[in-house]
Amino acid sequence: MFPFTSLIQIVLGFQLITRCYGESSTCLMLYKEGGAPAVFQSPKCPRWKLSSHGDSQPPVCHTAMQQGRRKTQEDRVFCNLDVRIPFPGASGIRDVMVGIVAVFDGHNGAEASDMASKLFLEYFLLHTYFLLDSTYSLMLGKSMLPNKEYHAKLMEHNLDESANDRDKSQLLSIFDESFCLNILKQSLLRAIHDIDATFSKEASKRTLDSGTTATIILLADDHILAANIGDSKALLCSEKVQSPADAKATLLRIYAEKRRKGLISRSKGHNSFEVMTSKGLAHLVVKELTRDHHPDRDDEKSRVETAGGFVYDTSGVPRVNGKLAVSRAIGDLSFKRYGVISSPEITDWQQLTANDSYLVVASDGLFESLSTQDVCDLLWETEKHDNTQSQLSVVCSYALADCLVNTAFSQGSTDNIATAVVPLRAPTLSPKSAEEKCGLNGKEPLVVDTHALVSGQPLRSISSRPALLEQPSHPVLTKFNRLLVEGKHGVAGCFYVFENLTHEVDYMIHPEMPIVFE
Repeated sequence: MFPFTSLIQIVLGFQLITRCYGESSTCLMLYKEGGAPAVFQSPKCPRWKLSSHGDSQPPVCHTAMQQGRRKTQEDRVFCNLDVRIPFPGASGIRDVMVGIVAVFDGHNGAEASDMASKLFLEYFLLHTYFLLDSTYSLMLGKSMLPNKEYHAKLMEHNLDESANDRDKSQLLSIFDESFCLNILKQSLLRAIHDIDATFSKEASKRTLDSGTTATIILLADDHILAANIGDSKALLCSEKVQSPADAKATLLRIYAEKRRKGLISRSKGHNSFEVMTSKGLAHLVVKELTRDHHPDRDDEKSRVETAGGFVYDTSGVPRVNGKLAVSRAIGDLSFKRYGVISSPEITDWQQLTANDSYLVVASDGLFESLSTQDVCDLLWETEKHDNTQSQLSVVCSYALADCLVNTAFSQGSTDNIATAVVPLRAPTLSPKSAEEKCGLNGKEPLVVDTHALVSGQPLRSISSRPALLEQPSHPVLTKFNRLLVEGKHGVAGCFYVFENLTHEVDYMIHPEMPIVFE
């Protein structure tokens, strides 16, 4: 087990950096009382400002939107697969690369979906930061929580304030994979709660009637979690090797569906089925991660009716009070009293397998003309370039989300469509040098006097202009900063300032050794 004294060194290091970059007790109390909105809005927390970050997407994340046959576009899509967050682990601080994929399907205006898509990452990272901060504070016994609440936190772990190191080392058991995943899950739930609270306040002030669905996926440590509000969907397309008989049935089904839609001629591809399926076939099958929140679902209907609302079909669509087609939503202020809630339904963390090929998150407009299995069929055809497929647009070979959106639109979807597609079987990246991991990328490092750092000199006196060695995928991520450290024999490593730099032999640091500040 990782020694508790080493953990204390890590935490003490964290306190050193927080003297320059950490949160004040006032800011921590604001977070406790009002969550993300209170922190972002308060002048007492100057480091936390909403960014004007652009909407550029990583190349491995395919996104597309189509206004369809509606007058306005109310859908929004967000995807960032490059959110790097440091978590305490059994052997020190470790990087966890978190992916976030989200679709927001607005209704009665785009105000709710627009706000949710812009605030989610900001709020999510803020909650992650503060939850980790409170974890370190708890370990030190210097929590900013009121005495009563802090004592309750200790009691949760069967500890008291006089507990010795051996007793407190019991807390190390939480620093495993489940600790990281639970922090991320709690941050997601708190972010959704705060977004709904923020929008509800704005809607009340401006008399807005809009609302939005929210389907949000987290990817971390080869695990996936889905949170859903409303009727957007998330699904996995997973490879399954079918027997010759099942493979032939699959191809016949795809062939018949395309003929029905007039996408292929009678003769195209049919004669090759026997040859193609003689040894079986690896096909993509759908695994749905979410369930729609329609008002006629038994549990949803019961909640609505208990709150005094009713479910009535309008033009064949069940609606809350005959108006709203979803029973959960962010916003929709006038329906809150009738049992419409913003609490997400969670499909908890599950391990991704080697067969999971694609993640798809989309608004319901995609599924007006495509079933969930149709989506996987189309991705399979694009991947395999099979002879039975129709003449897919050239765009399908490199823009998967556009391919799905354009296909749904051409087959009759009338609603707005927003879609994100993530290929899960990405090629393995080649090992990076320490400079690349730290984001140095050939830039001149800022050399800092290590003696000042080791002696506990405040970092603000070491440098008044820290060098940003990499441009993170989002400005808020600069809260999680790192150092490039030169060790003996020319070895370099990338560390967080609150990490114990001396427990690894290869990175023994001497006062004269330079370090680079990110």
